[in-house]
Amino acid sequence: MTGDTNLHISPFGRYGLGLWRFTTESVDDATRLISTAVDCGISLLDNAAVYGRNWGGKGFGAAEELLGSVLQRTPSLRAKVCVATKGGITPGIPYDQSPTTLRRECEDSLRRLRVERIDLYQIHRPDLFAHPQETAETLMALRREGKIDRVGVSNFSPSQHEALAAHLNVPIETSQPEYSAAALAPLRDGTFDLCMREGVTPLAWSPLAGGRLVTGENVRPELMAVIDEIAAARSTTREQVAYAFVLSHPSRPVVLLGTQKPERLVAATSSPVQSLERTELYRIVAASEGRPLP
Repeated sequence: MTGDTNLHISPFGRYGLGLWRFTTESVDDATRLISTAVDCGISLLDNAAVYGRNWGGKGFGAAEELLGSVLQRTPSLRAKVCVATKGGITPGIPYDQSPTTLRRECEDSLRRLRVERIDLYQIHRPDLFAHPQETAETLMALRREGKIDRVGVSNFSPSQHEALAAHLNVPIETSQPEYSAAALAPLRDGTFDLCMREGVTPLAWSPLAGGRLVTGENVRPELMAVIDEIAAARSTTREQVAYAFVLSHPSRPVVLLGTQKPERLVAATSSPVQSLERTELYRIVAASEGRPLP
């Protein structure tokens, strides 16, 4: 890794728009956000059936319904975006990937999104009591019926990923782990190794650690000091350094931007700092883990 010119780009692009906080009651504002994302070169829209239960949303499925309203109001956007959503979380259980439930969730998502096919359908979190063969058979049936296209997983361990993949006759194309300068698990637990081995695209959620890498709250002071030093040397911001850290991994992660402010989408995607030098990366890792590298 030697700088911006060597940045690898995933087939989903550098950035996606995460819709966990997509809870505005204004379809105009929602359309403005999606349109700005598209104008910034963002095509991946990461949704989930469960989104809408937090951040002032109206409840389960609300974020999908809002996106469906946007796509209905502005049909030209549909061809410009990859509609991704996730299923498998059932409030109160909490995880259920039994064939009947997973099928119902997918079909409900299609109805709320007002689309004929979900471009990328991911299992949101693994159901520890679902056999991967049953989950795979359900996904393949939905795909044969034209209800979903690509298949992915979210918050799966490498072994859970491999167990599901063994029963599918199409590749798992995405894996969605939490990854940031403050959350390094995919570097150490084999997630990124698996992605690079199998050609899977990581979709990194919470790349700013829920905003803590901007505020410094509940983050190691030594990590914030390193980020600030790099930001000062590159004449940029903490936010841009945090995004560049994620983008710099050779597994080609997609940064899922959780902001609901169009101007922040513009700032992220237009940043001149889109990768970091190897020395900078290792300084961040050592500061994040709170111990020198061996």
